[in-house]
Amino acid sequence: MRTAIIGAGAMGGALAEGLLKSGAIEPSNLTIADPCEAALKRFEGSGASITIDNSAAVADADTLFVVVKPWLVQQVIEGIMPHISGRRLTIVVIAAGVPSASISHWLQMDSNSEFTLFLAIPNTAIAVMQSMTFLVPAVAGAADTEAMKGLFEKVGECIVTEERLLAAGTTLASCGIAYAMRYIRAATEGGVEIGFKAHDAQQIVQQTVKGAVALLQATGNHPEAEIDKVTTPGGVTIKGLNEMEHAGFTSAVIRGLKAGMKA
Repeated sequence: MRTAIIGAGAMGGALAEGLLKSGAIEPSNLTIADPCEAALKRFEGSGASITIDNSAAVADADTLFVVVKPWLVQQVIEGIMPHISGRRLTIVVIAAGVPSASISHWLQMDSNSEFTLFLAIPNTAIAVMQSMTFLVPAVAGAADTEAMKGLFEKVGECIVTEERLLAAGTTLASCGIAYAMRYIRAATEGGVEIGFKAHDAQQIVQQTVKGAVALLQATGNHPEAEIDKVTTPGGVTIKGLNEMEHAGFTSAVIRGLKAGMKA
């Protein structure tokens, strides 16, 4: 299967990295396109083909990932249409907030179209095969959907969802990477204040967060069940938690997620 990725920025580059590291796609079957040569430089020597020409990238592709800023999706699709029109092609658009109806229109899709169309929202952890990806089969059958879900499961976890929930998924998981990073940064700064060197504090916080996730995944427990195990009556953990709640910790997280939905 020949695969092309148009866009090698933060998200497109992460997608390419993850697919190559996971072995999901043979390097010789992957072409990465971006108008910026600097964005492509990191893929030199990877075995994948690189090009600044989108039309060259899609020339013999079976699967195409369009991973560009939302306001560039129409321009990119219309630019490659002369080279993909009438072909059997699976197209995955990764661009927040661009509706499938608009993409279908730009692709000139009708009852005779050979295109299969997905919307997807991964997060940048796809580069290390730990993405949380939301997949919408906009114009796709069950077999194609299962195949695409399987591909994304090689670089993390994947949920097939409705298009109406894609914005919520973006906020919770794609933006959520930044929210998690901000907690890690804040906890690291706190660790420095209570006596650790910055590097050591970050290592401690990272492993603690990793351990918390591993516990939940291993047990299937609600987070509060694990919290109860370490909150001794009158102890330091419950005092720390309550102080965070007095400062609006839970409320701030929920408000931040809801604010992201309004963007």
